[in-house]
Formats: sequence, C-alpha cells, structure tokens
Amino acid sequence: MRILLFLATNLAVILVASFTLRLLGVDSYLAQNGIDYSSLLIFAAVFGFAGALISLFLSKPMAKWSTRAQVIESPRTPAERWLMETVAELARNAGIKMPEVAIFPATQSNAFATGWNKNDALVAVSEGLLHRFNKDEIKAVLGHEIGHVANGDMVTLALIQGVVNTFVIFASRVIGSFVDRVVFRNEEGHGIGFFVVSMVAELVLGILASTIVFWFSRRREFRADIAGARLAGRGAMISALARLKQESEAPDQMPDTLQAFAISRGARGGLSALFMTHPPLEARIQALQNAQL
Repeated sequence: MRILLFLATNLAVILVASFTLRLLGVDSYLAQNGIDYSSLLIFAAVFGFAGALISLFLSKPMAKWSTRAQVIESPRTPAERWLMETVAELARNAGIKMPEVAIFPATQSNAFATGWNKNDALVAVSEGLLHRFNKDEIKAVLGHEIGHVANGDMVTLALIQGVVNTFVIFASRVIGSFVDRVVFRNEEGHGIGFFVVSMVAELVLGILASTIVFWFSRRREFRADIAGARLAGRGAMISALARLKQESEAPDQMPDTLQAFAISRGARGGLSALFMTHPPLEARIQALQNAQL
C-alpha cells in the first residue's frame, strides 16, 4: 500500500511539474539551439529528485487520507491500549522513536508503515487484521512494519525513485525532440509534436521504470520479515505469513488484490511479476525458515 501510494503521488507530482514547466517555457529555453544534454541532465536530476522528495514528505498525510486511518491519540479500549503498548515496545527494541499508531476501516487483513524518516513514522493496521489475527501474529505484523521503518526503506525508496525520475525526464525529452525533428520535420525550437510525445513518453516510461521500485520493494520485504521475526519471534512471523496465505487463497474472504502487505493472490509469472510489490508468500515463509536470526 505504501509503495503504491508513493508511486502514484510521485507520478502525479512529476506530471504536474512537467506540464507547469512547459507552460512557463522552460523546455523551450533548454532547446533554443538544440538539446543541451548536460543542461537537460541537470534539469532532470533537480526535478526528478525534487519529485521523489516531495512524495516522501507527503507519504504520511497521503496514507492517512487515502485509507481514512484514525490515529490513536489516547487509547479508548483495551485493544487500542495493547496496540499502543506493543508498538512502543517494538519501536524501543528497534531503536527508533515511537511512531504514530492508527487503525483504518477495512475488512481485509492489512497493515502498512510510512513516513519521511524513521523517527517520524506512521504504523497502521486494518480493523480486519485486529479482529482475525491473534496477538502474537499482530505483534509479528507490527514488527515487520517497524522493520521497514528502522531499515529506512522509505528514504532509500525515495533516493531510488529520484534516480528513476531523472532517467524518465531526460529520456522522455530526448524521445520527444527526436520525434519532433524526424517525424514532424520541425527544425527550429520545439513544436506541438515534442510536447505531446514527451508527455506520453514520460507517462509510459514512468510506469515501466516503476518496475525497478517494485524490485526494490520485493527485496526489502525479506529484510522486514527477518526484522519482524527478531522482534516478535520466528514462529509468530511465520504464523502471520501462513494466515495471510490462507486468507489470500479463500475467494469468499479476500478480493483479487490483497491485502496484508499488498500481496496479490497467488504467484504470478511473466511481465505481471515485474509489477508485484511483494514476493509470493511461499517464498517469504521459506526464506524465513532458512534465515539465520
């Protein structure tokens, strides 16, 4: 969930910024005498990393808004009190400051963590997870999310996204310029062909380049599972993953897109596997069973 929200925010920021810069004539200025690749690369890096950092800083409020998560300011029930105390214990053991804790309305078993740094994070769980998982399993899921925070996954993700954005902005303008001159025979400045083609290329390349971010996300899930096992116990983490697997295979309980940690039902192959944010649960369980803790 946090990955998809981050990517959606980043893509929106980049597209809006690109459109605004075109209206202001920045692209035309850069190409007055043909493309200056050095200037274009600097331009792409500045706005590419700016887009990623803006997305990072917006990650927590966007997550709260999109999931309707309610932050627990003061526990009102024994369950909320236990949740706060458990997160505080896990955060202390992981060496980070206490994150905000929230519950969001969803029948699916789901959880996520986000925030611009490890000492200003948000950990949220769904009502469905709280109702169906036992306390050891919930603690393991929370440990997994705390692991993401302690490992600095969101910051690393933003840096990777900044590099990806730089490539997308740079390549889309090179493609646009090429099509404008070769296909539309525009020899002076940039015509409408450049602006249309570069915007389309930016969108397409942005989606394709997101596979790099998805690959990073899949690798970090294994590390977060290990963190959850260290904080809550290997058995509890494996049990939580097994329960997720059981729920994801029950068509009457779960929709096609899951779910806890944003996993899809069943393993996918081919090109679709490149767009998975999480590895198959079977692989995660096996990796955790073989891990040296």
